Amino acid sequence: MSGSSAGKRVHLRLPATSANLGPGFDTLALALKLHLELEAEAAAEFRIEATGRNAELCAATEDNLLVKTYSEVLAREGRRVIPLRVRMKNGIPLGMGCGSSAAVRLGAVALATHFGGLGWDGERILAEACRLEGHPDNAAACWLGGFVASAADGKRVQAVSFAPPKEWRAVLAMPEQPLATTASRAVLPAAWPRRDVVENLQRVALMTAAMAKGRGDLLANAMRDRLHHPYRAEVCPLLERLLPLAEQRGILGVALSGAGPAVLLLAESEKASGVAREQILQAVAESGPVEVLVCEIESEPARVQVTQ
Repeated sequence: MSGSSAGKRVHLRLPATSANLGPGFDTLALALKLHLELEAEAAAEFRIEATGRNAELCAATEDNLLVKTYSEVLAREGRRVIPLRVRMKNGIPLGMGCGSSAAVRLGAVALATHFGGLGWDGERILAEACRLEGHPDNAAACWLGGFVASAADGKRVQAVSFAPPKEWRAVLAMPEQPLATTASRAVLPAAWPRRDVVENLQRVALMTAAMAKGRGDLLANAMRDRLHHPYRAEVCPLLERLLPLAEQRGILGVALSGAGPAVLLLAESEKASGVAREQILQAVAESGPVEVLVCEIESEPARVQVTQ
């Protein structure tokens, strides 16, 4: 993407993500087949035409994360802020711990790279999005697809992606009210006992190997967590109701999706995901409205295309 193509349209397709997966705090994430799709072109003023989830909120240009991030990146790099007309189709739940902010920030940085002629490659775009996010997990999985383990040192991001078994399904249980990541982080302690940290490290290693080898039988244990689940259960009440489902046949593991409040269940097949959906609805029958989404794991990376 370069300044010479600034008059062309940019098409982006960015997947939702579920981070942490239990013990992999700010490190592990999984891309899901729920997408944010953007088509952008230069315009006289900023305008967003949105469809899909939370369309009215997505279409508001005032205090819009996409517009704000795009403008800030260009201003910081000393480039003119070119207003955009954006057609947006949003399939990512907002405020549920499904990586919506990471997808938007990646989209904004990619658009700034194109319309500002920054010449950044994919690695640089990812690094900038991770810097803005404050951690690499969601952004890395959104950009690379699949199951991703990542690390950032402030200047660069290193990430490894691979595809878990195709037959596995993600089942998301989402309460009616969203939860800000800042509110979810606020309940975490400043330090943890060494025993809890060691147990999490063991499970992160086990989960990475299990995902690589398709060992679904190991995930119920590997997705257990001692660093954030016990504390976030206070603001994510669905978690305690659904954690016991990890022992049910066909369900591979259960964890908070990112910072919550949604809960992620991994099912071993399409058929098992349907059973998991019914079990979720039974478990939360007395706790208020809950939406359940079943989707495949997205093994393909984010799509960036420039057209006339």
